[in-house]
Amino acid sequence: MTICLLAVCFACSAVLATVYAVTLKPIQAAAAEKTVSAIRAVVPSFRGEPVKGSIRYDGKNIGYYALEVTDSTRAYAIESQVTSGFNGVLSIMVGITPEGTISGTSALVCSETPGLGAKCTEEAFYRQFVGFDPSRKVLKVRKDGGDVDAITAATITSRAYCDALTQAIDVFHIINRGGQDNE
Repeated sequence: MTICLLAVCFACSAVLATVYAVTLKPIQAAAAEKTVSAIRAVVPSFRGEPVKGSIRYDGKNIGYYALEVTDSTRAYAIESQVTSGFNGVLSIMVGITPEGTISGTSALVCSETPGLGAKCTEEAFYRQFVGFDPSRKVLKVRKDGGDVDAITAATITSRAYCDALTQAIDVFHIINRGGQDNE
């Protein structure tokens, strides 16, 4: 009985290892394509290849991509993540121009309620951030004294989205100052 159990375990392990080896590269390629698509959605006018970087902010590593816009200027695509959404994690890609204006946003992970908070992934909501200048406008929902139109019946998600955008703007300023940490 022990030998049969070991043989079954060995066979299952071999099948699992084979499936992992066969699917690893396609999964990695799909993830890379999703990232590039998100970068192109938030900063459509860059040239060359994105240069990946990471910065420590508020106790966690935040990934970003430096994107050449002209010979002397760079825009950034920053992966911002907050856990203050209604149903948990909200992760977005935020494009920021060299001047510090938001050029676009794209949801990467959204676990919000379908039909309510999940509307943050719809163009009707995220379009309002294109050209948003945080130095001139307040990045909070109108209910809290800001300039952002919240999703009806999903104020918590709207606030979380604003928090993620604020995080990305803070990271942008740290990168531009040449800093590495904001703990």
